[in-house]
Amino acid sequence: MISRMPKLDPNSSEFRAAGHRIVDWIADYLDNVDRHDVLSHVQPGDIEKQFDANAHDTGKSYDVLLAEFESKILPGITHWNHPAFFAYFAITGSQAGILGELLTAALNANGMVWKTSPSLTELETVTLRWLARELGLPDGLFGIINDTASINTFHALAAAREATGFDFRRDGMSGRDVPTLRIYCSEHAHVSTEKAGLALGIGYANVVKIASDDHHRMRADLLEEAIARDRAAGMRPCAIVATAGNTSTGAIDPVRAIGEIASRENIWLHVDAAYAGSATLCPEFRFLWDGIEYADSLVTNPHKWMFTPIDCSVLYTRRPGVLRAAFAPAEVPPYLTLSDAADVNYMDFGLAMGRRFRALKLWMVMEHYGIERLRNVIRDQVTFA
Repeated sequence: MISRMPKLDPNSSEFRAAGHRIVDWIADYLDNVDRHDVLSHVQPGDIEKQFDANAHDTGKSYDVLLAEFESKILPGITHWNHPAFFAYFAITGSQAGILGELLTAALNANGMVWKTSPSLTELETVTLRWLARELGLPDGLFGIINDTASINTFHALAAAREATGFDFRRDGMSGRDVPTLRIYCSEHAHVSTEKAGLALGIGYANVVKIASDDHHRMRADLLEEAIARDRAAGMRPCAIVATAGNTSTGAIDPVRAIGEIASRENIWLHVDAAYAGSATLCPEFRFLWDGIEYADSLVTNPHKWMFTPIDCSVLYTRRPGVLRAAFAPAEVPPYLTLSDAADVNYMDFGLAMGRRFRALKLWMVMEHYGIERLRNVIRDQVTFA
């Protein structure tokens, strides 16, 4: 007789009891987060040295693990949920978002292609169509959810590289006569622009930092001069990254003036509104989008100011065909060839094949609270600031 290996989880009784306890712990934590110090006070290595050198052959109960979580791990947490957290950008979560994340983990589905879980694809399509409308963005944008703005900026600049017409998709960057590509951004732009230049083979020396004015906004006149200078030197302007709410100061680059230059020079324009974009749920803050019609792509992060747990970053583009050309496989292998495929398989529009059900928590946040309640919380926070 063939013996069977025991099931990893014989039944759900332990899980059910631990789950109730952990949800209670989370609720108590959220209710009393201000009782913690905002900043962790441990020193480098303090957390690591509490753990044994090797994993254990014998498992531990959930009660023991939760106790270790509180005693060993929690002291090393800086509390981004704390009302006095003012570093970087707050990662705004919510109870609805946490429950959505729990359901995502339970389903453990992978949205590579439509067939692998149709709801992953179709809810993402629906939710991002709703979001674009509620943010006051132009009609007809294609949206996709990835983990962070850094990855979405990389994807946008990969599309920009593809749009130059040198067929990097087929021939790559090396071993042929291709002009030096240039990317332009503010001196205060997020470092993800430079990282994208590194990863795309453009090189950090070709990410051109344009000086800013007294309000920390990119100077459009200096941008225009830099483009003309590079063209005269035989270089190829590839992309401009304008920031609507930059990381260092919150400044808003003159998107309209930059967009007019991008349109005239036929250069891809990407707008980074990672944190501030969520504020445009409120119509009175849509001055942020002045000139957004020129953008070929833009990024905004619901996990920064739309109460959705990290990670949930949205990339919109009006040129999805170029984005797809940058990432869709040249030959689709048999395990991804399906007779009932849908029009959109999100794996074709980015680097990742495996895709989490991130749309579920965003949908739960939008539908549980309603758009007007989200608007009013943002308005209250702006007033408070």
